[in-house]
Amino acid sequence: MEDDSYFEDEEFSPIRSLLGLLTFSTIIPINVFTSIEYMTKLTWCWPFIHIFIGILAAICGYVSLEMLHLNSFFTAVIVYAFLMIITGYNHLDGVMDMADGVMVHGDPERKIRVMKDSSVGAGGVATLFVVASLTVGGLYNILDYHFIYGIIICEMAAKTSLLTTALLSRPLTPGIGSYFIKETTITNYFASTIICGIVAFLLGSLVGVLGVIGAIVSGIMIATIARRNFVLANGDVLGMSNEVGRLFSLLFMSVALYFL
Repeated sequence: MEDDSYFEDEEFSPIRSLLGLLTFSTIIPINVFTSIEYMTKLTWCWPFIHIFIGILAAICGYVSLEMLHLNSFFTAVIVYAFLMIITGYNHLDGVMDMADGVMVHGDPERKIRVMKDSSVGAGGVATLFVVASLTVGGLYNILDYHFIYGIIICEMAAKTSLLTTALLSRPLTPGIGSYFIKETTITNYFASTIICGIVAFLLGSLVGVLGVIGAIVSGIMIATIARRNFVLANGDVLGMSNEVGRLFSLLFMSVALYFL
């Protein structure tokens, strides 16, 4: 999320901008590009785009679990690998970079320098391992309950977590992440979150709604950590929020599946 020369300037088109957002966040070869300013105007629609990604991942999980008769753990690993590959490992560098920045001692300026450094430290690698392992564990848990819809919900909710962090953060400029933060307003955030809650309820009743709530909690947590350590937020912080948001969504749904 650093070089906006990747985009072309043109007249605003909602459909083209949505497709541009899909191009930006996945490896699906639609190759539709638009300016970063126009693309991020529809940041609030990002969770809905990832409903489609979640559906593809859910199909992958269904085939593995029900047709190939693989066990839940193996299926969880396959689903997680699919999500990482189709999204081009887009946010994993954010997990490592933010973790490195948080782990280092010093003032916000030093922490930001470490976060933006291209090298990765032990804290970043260890944090990525923990987040990835727990996410696989969460997928394993919901698949044990044969709750395939949970895959769709957690992928959608990951972007709700990202939007929550964006809403509560001040942008670090320059950087593409700052455009997403600036375009996330209270109005479009609540519209997006309410729609996500409705979709989650239709897919998973109260369990699905709790998955979205888990993502919101994650977004608040990451925004708070970023504010205390960096004051400002960038694309790395948003990336961390996305990955931890998926994890917290799975965590909340896993607990709900046991008790409800």
